[in-house]
Amino acid sequence: MTQKQWLTSARTPGLVLALSLFGATVQAEEPIKVGVLHSLSGTMAISETTLKDTIEMLVAEQNAKGGVLGRPLEAVVVDPASDWPLFAERTRQLLEQDQVDVIFGVWTSVARKSVLPVVEELNGILFYPVQYEGEESSRNIFYTGAAPNQQAIPAVDYLMNEYGIERWVLAGTDYVYPRTTNRILEAYLKANGVADEDIMINYTPFGHADWQSIVAEIKRFGEQGKATAVVSTINGDANVPFYRELGNQGMSAEDIPVIAFSVGEEELSGMDTRPLVGHLAAWNYFMSVDTPENAEFIGKWHDFIGDTNRVTNDPMEAHYIGFNMWVQAVEDAGTTDVDTVIDALKGVTVPNLTGGMAEMLVNHHITKPVLIGEIQEDGQFLVVWQTDDLIAGDAWSPHLPGSRDIIADWTPPISCGNFNTVTQTCSGQDY
Repeated sequence: MTQKQWLTSARTPGLVLALSLFGATVQAEEPIKVGVLHSLSGTMAISETTLKDTIEMLVAEQNAKGGVLGRPLEAVVVDPASDWPLFAERTRQLLEQDQVDVIFGVWTSVARKSVLPVVEELNGILFYPVQYEGEESSRNIFYTGAAPNQQAIPAVDYLMNEYGIERWVLAGTDYVYPRTTNRILEAYLKANGVADEDIMINYTPFGHADWQSIVAEIKRFGEQGKATAVVSTINGDANVPFYRELGNQGMSAEDIPVIAFSVGEEELSGMDTRPLVGHLAAWNYFMSVDTPENAEFIGKWHDFIGDTNRVTNDPMEAHYIGFNMWVQAVEDAGTTDVDTVIDALKGVTVPNLTGGMAEMLVNHHITKPVLIGEIQEDGQFLVVWQTDDLIAGDAWSPHLPGSRDIIADWTPPISCGNFNTVTQTCSGQDY
């Protein structure tokens, strides 16, 4: 008698129950796999390595609480090495081979654009934790970083109102996020009466190191009798020589302030910040924020990483929010099934680290405060301004002609990421 024949002939109710319980136990012990898609090498490693560490900390903390749905979490880490096409390959690996239930990762928009068609094709979930240019809403992506109306626009308003800035240098790394953000800012500035000759736009490649002539040009641009500021969308390790050159040429915050959208505590930790005191950054979180939630998070981070000198930053908070939203949605849904979890995420609220509650909106963006911080000599930021209320992230900019009539709403009857409110049609992915 074969084993199969014996099992068939011996299939008593007791045996079936025992086998069912055994199978349920095995299923309960199978880990829920969490994909971690951050560059650990290349030009973006300066910013992304810490975010990998953050997800590993959150996974360990959740496992200490008993996991999710009675199952442990397992972090599956891959290194796309700051190589934009490799992001797509690693995403496919995570979803097809490793069969992860969710992915946390990506920093730049060029990488996200590489990943987007893969997560849509394979119906995965990506939590994207970094500020970006908007003009996008995918059913499969949840944007926990700032949209332009939660960072870029308030930063410009702050400089106009508090500094009286009239001339603007829009300096960025040459890829989609800076270019699209600067299109929005250029349109916004012109709508507010800024002349063409008072706007200077400059782009440099990733990893750009020779800033001498560019900083000299910025100084000349600012010597025209009008208050001038630099709005920086420079990304990655290019920031180190950029800020060093500001110091070399004596370009202080009193002369021409720089407000950055991609420089936080992590990037400053590798710089001599003394020449940078007074320059600014716009984020939705700073390590210096004084709340019980932030103090607890910093303490856990230092315990996990084993180094009290390691800093926290805004994208870390975005991962903290996104991870907790995903955990709550899975527990509410009672499953890791992607479609069910996507539906369960809308409307989820979790604490942020600044003392408020973040809500996942129907456009897959979240509510956030906006903070302006001033660089201090110790590499921290002094918060000099913040919004009174939380700001809902806009997927599409009202300042661009092609976007002002478009909304994203992933609930029926619209269920679309780019719904034209004039023609009442969806021109992109819809479900």
